[in-house]
Amino acid sequence: MLVLSRKVGEEILIGDNIRLTILSTKGERVRIGIAAPPEVRVDRYELHLRRTEGQAEDRHAGTASQG
Repeated sequence: MLVLSRKVGEEILIGDNIRLTILSTKGERVRIGIAAPPEVRVDRYELHLRRTEGQAEDRHAGTASQG
């Protein structure tokens, strides 16, 4: 894992087409702006986990009802 320190207004580039901008900090919270092409899915990690777990459950339910 790469760990970087940034100040408000500073940016981080990922590849050639994804830009993260530090918008603000307040206590332990950091607001980040993300600019990415439409084909790149950007999501909070906990939502990603919930979605992928739900998809796995749907696949499991589909195979269980077929058996």
